[in-house]
Amino acid sequence: MRKIPASQSSPKAGLSERFTSTGFILAAIGSSVGLGNMWKFPYITGQYGGAAFFLLFIICLIVAGLPILLAELTIGRGGRGNASTSLFNLSGKKYWGILGLFPVITAFLVMSYYAVVVGWTLHYTVESFTGLLFQSGVDYKEKFESFAGGYMPLFWQAVVMLLTGWIIAKGISGGIEKFNKILIPGFLLILLILMVRSLTLPGAEEGVSFFLKPDFTKLNAESALVALGHAFFSLSLGFGCMLTYGSYVKKEQSLGAATLAVGFGDLFYALIAGLVIFPTVFSYGLKPGEGVGLVFMALPVAFSQMPFGFFFGGLFFLLLAIAALTSAVSILEVPVAYVMRKWQLSRKKASVYTSIICFLVGIPSTLSVAGILAPFQIGGKTIFNLVDFTTSYILMPLGGLIITLFTGYAWKRAGEEAGLSGIWYKLWMFLLRVVSPILIVLIFLYSVGLISLK
Repeated sequence: MRKIPASQSSPKAGLSERFTSTGFILAAIGSSVGLGNMWKFPYITGQYGGAAFFLLFIICLIVAGLPILLAELTIGRGGRGNASTSLFNLSGKKYWGILGLFPVITAFLVMSYYAVVVGWTLHYTVESFTGLLFQSGVDYKEKFESFAGGYMPLFWQAVVMLLTGWIIAKGISGGIEKFNKILIPGFLLILLILMVRSLTLPGAEEGVSFFLKPDFTKLNAESALVALGHAFFSLSLGFGCMLTYGSYVKKEQSLGAATLAVGFGDLFYALIAGLVIFPTVFSYGLKPGEGVGLVFMALPVAFSQMPFGFFFGGLFFLLLAIAALTSAVSILEVPVAYVMRKWQLSRKKASVYTSIICFLVGIPSTLSVAGILAPFQIGGKTIFNLVDFTTSYILMPLGGLIITLFTGYAWKRAGEEAGLSGIWYKLWMFLLRVVSPILIVLIFLYSVGLISLK
């Protein structure tokens, strides 16, 4: 097939682009390796039993995460479009097309506040390498709140949207694929350098033990749902990222092999991230349960005391920035792909319009973290927390449920597109028709507080 330049004005140019096999794997891994793997996964792993929870997470990834990931990729390649278009193309039913709008809306809303956090990582990267971040006697909690409460986050949010939109505007091969081919290997290199440095710190053994020593007494029904929820989140399921990427996959690509590669990459990066963070945390006597604060408030304390801390701290925040940006590209691509087809726009125009609107929608989230809109709350939540809660605990599970029900019940040729037959197809269908919907509903009920498992 003749390669059509990404710059071609016709919207068909963007719709006919394809990943190479390697480019697709790297882009998919880049989508799954985000901020959640860098701070959330190590934290919840330590909280819920260390290696025991890690084993539980692997089981959840295999039983629930990978089957839905394969379903998203299969729908994307089979329907050759965004979530709404693909569901309509494969079913011929308008209501499936309407239901497919939910992942598109979710991705747009996620990007509106995710860009805020990505901006924080860029700011901390610059401040680390310039030495402005690591100064004696600094209260890093107060420093973060002072930064988040000002107007600089708006500048960094704009930088994130500009950079992400520019990458997407360059097209699949010249933009998204090329970006991930450069950054994912660089991400791995920085991660390994930081792991070696962390493991050689005094007292690092205690951090490794905290992260990897099994404690089966901490495993319960709640930890199982937490592991399930993170399996969905870490694979970027439920808001159309993998489905949209799947629409750019060539027919000869094995979707089963790709699914396994992405799952392995997700686990590998999460494991190494834990071996970076926990040895550092314990070596300097910090608390491992800080959540977001572990990254922006606690770890700077460790780097400020570490020899050449400005360099290793800079590498760490650069690592976070890369992880965040690779995910941001996949998230923004979802609404861009929808806008391209819906309004018959070129990729460049769709990228520009979507990025601008997303930036404007995200301004209230930026100013509500610690800024002038922080006092304005709905149901005890700031605008930032409300958008995060709505997307993570309502819209994403809903999107995942739509994918499982469509693939399991509405689309009869899913197995053919996925390349599955016999026992493997039957097992996949059982997981999608029975197991996954039940688990998604349980995650939803637990997340919104309708059931308690403590």
